[in-house]
Amino acid sequence: MQLTLRKWDLSIGSGQKLFCILGLNVLEDRDLALETADHLKKVTTALDLPFVFKASFDKANRSSFKSYRGPGMEQGLKILAEVKEKFGVPICTDLHEVDQAEPVAAVADVVQIPAFLCRQTDLVVAAAQATLKNQGLLHVKKAQFLAPWDCHSILRKIEEAAAKDMTILCERGSSFGYNNLIVDMLAIPELHRLGAPVTIDATHAVQLPGAQKDADGVASGGRREGVSVLAAAAVAAGADGVFLEFHPDPDKALCDGPSCLPLDGAAELLGKLRAIHATVHGYNAS
Repeated sequence: MQLTLRKWDLSIGSGQKLFCILGLNVLEDRDLALETADHLKKVTTALDLPFVFKASFDKANRSSFKSYRGPGMEQGLKILAEVKEKFGVPICTDLHEVDQAEPVAAVADVVQIPAFLCRQTDLVVAAAQATLKNQGLLHVKKAQFLAPWDCHSILRKIEEAAAKDMTILCERGSSFGYNNLIVDMLAIPELHRLGAPVTIDATHAVQLPGAQKDADGVASGGRREGVSVLAAAAVAAGADGVFLEFHPDPDKALCDGPSCLPLDGAAELLGKLRAIHATVHGYNAS
C-alpha cells in the first residue's frame, strides 16, 4: 500500500523512504514552533527523508483541568500556516470536534484523529470528508483499548464516507495493567494486513498515564529513554513511518515532557532509523 500527498509529492508505504511526522507535542508559542520546524527541516533535508511538521493547537485529553492545552484552534492554525509557508513543509495536527474538521483540513495536509477518539463516528466521518476535499491524508491513531484488527471498522467508515485510500494507521501502544502501556511489534504487520501504511508513535507509546512523580495522579509520566528503542523496533518490524515529538528542553515542555525527545538528538536518531528502514526494505540509504 502506498499513499501520496499530491500537493507535496511525498509518499508513504511500499517502496518509499521512511516517512517522518515530527514536531512538538503542543504549540507553546510561535518562536518555538519556528525554531523546531527549522531544525527538523534541516535534519530531514540532509537525510533525504520526507518530513511533515506536527504540532497540536489543543490537547483536549489532559489529566487535569489546570494542564496546559495550547493556544486554541484560531491562533494555532495561524502559527501552523506560517510554518508551512516559511519552511515549505506539509502540516499535521489533530482535531477533537466535528466543527473543527473544515478549518483544520484547510491548513493541515495530514489530519490526525486522536487515539481516544478513533471510534467517534461523526468525528471520523467529518475529518475524512474535509480531508478528502483538501486532498490530504488522515493519520488515525489506534486506541489503547483496541486490537490491531479492530481498526478494520475505522477504515471501513472512512471508505464509506469519503475514500478508500487516504488513511495511515498509527500504532501507539496498548493499555497494560495500571499506568502502563506496551507496544506489541506484531501489531505492525497486523495493521498492514488491513491495507494501510503504518506509523509508530514512539513518544506517546512510552507514556505512563497518570503516573508522573510528585503530580498527585494528574499528569502522565514517561520513559524518554525508551523512545528510540520502540522506534527502531517498529521500523525493523516494517513500519512505514515514525511519529516523534521533540523540544529544545524537554524537561521544560508544557505537555508530556517525560515522553519528549531533545531536539538536538533528532539527527542521530533519524539517521539510525533511516539505516534500519533501508536494511529492512533492501535499498541503499547512503
